[in-house]
Amino acid sequence: MNIRSLTRGDGVVIGAAVLLLIASFLDIYSIDGASDSADIPSLWGSGPVVLGVVLAGVIGAALVVVARAMPQPKKVAGLDLGQFGVAFTVFAAWSALGNIFDPAGAFDGEGGFVDELGAGLGLILALIATLVMAAAAVATPLVPALKGALIPAPRPAAPQPYGGQPQGGYGYPGAQQQPYGGQPGQPGQPFGGQPQPGQPQPQAPQQAQAQAQPAGDFSPFWFAVPVPRPLFAEDGSPTPIAELAPGTWYLAVEQRGANLVAQTQDGRRGVLQDTSGIQRG
Repeated sequence: MNIRSLTRGDGVVIGAAVLLLIASFLDIYSIDGASDSADIPSLWGSGPVVLGVVLAGVIGAALVVVARAMPQPKKVAGLDLGQFGVAFTVFAAWSALGNIFDPAGAFDGEGGFVDELGAGLGLILALIATLVMAAAAVATPLVPALKGALIPAPRPAAPQPYGGQPQGGYGYPGAQQQPYGGQPGQPGQPFGGQPQPGQPQPQAPQQAQAQAQPAGDFSPFWFAVPVPRPLFAEDGSPTPIAELAPGTWYLAVEQRGANLVAQTQDGRRGVLQDTSGIQRG
């Protein structure tokens, strides 16, 4: 599981689930004229509310988040776990709405205290939480603002192309470096300086590299995707071999027209066909 693949919409679903859990410990009823010391049950005191609102909403939120964090979505009866999660959240919101309109349920005696019985703070907050949860679960694949990464990816520190040398030495900024091709014990020439008389002029590594490679050659770079995107096999197979998740840096090792050959963290290579909106490191 990769939590960096979670989107802003998933964050809203998680927040709504937390609010639903808090609401489940509050009063289920509101009774007119009841004293502050009255023992009013919470949402956990009603089986239909617990099963149809609290547990359905929490289970739905968990399925939505887990399905997003998994590299390959699991399917049950031909449906993704995320689709089951969306259905659970919608059902929870529908059940909460019914309990708001009829908090007493089947206990509808004529007269008596039932006429003074209303929805408590717990039921009201549960309705708000489930409505927000269902709306976020349904709208996340459709609204671009909700597709953004929930946890921003840390920018890599000055990635070097293959074969490049780190500037200033390995972890020692400003360290004296042996010039390329020089002999141990001989001081290197300063950048732009003139060679001493009697010494052969060394060839700059940048010039040698420029002569060895054409100017338009591709240089590997790090990148991140704004939304989850499939990575296809290099042999042209239509079945994805992996899914690139937002919030994770991947290495582009080759360019094929408008496509990129990317390498995942576990070493798999594939073709990224949709390169629009990628973030270069």
